[in-house]
Amino acid sequence: MSANSEAIVRQVQDVPGFRGVYYLIDRTTGVAKTLTLWDDERTMSESEEEGARIREETAQREGQQIISVERFEVGFSHLQP
Repeated sequence: MSANSEAIVRQVQDVPGFRGVYYLIDRTTGVAKTLTLWDDERTMSESEEEGARIREETAQREGQQIISVERFEVGFSHLQP
């Protein structure tokens, strides 16, 4: 994990209800997506203000542009051990 990635995780890991994060990138196009995981819809909603601040600061620092923010409910999940 890069120093920037570690800094982002440190910022968000203390937000109540935070469960995890994935940073997905297409290295050919440079398009990236961040997926954060929360305990439930309530804690996700309560994190909105802090999340917006972290997104904006990170995008500005990294020279990125936020195109959209979407919210989804996990319908199914399976991870190999």
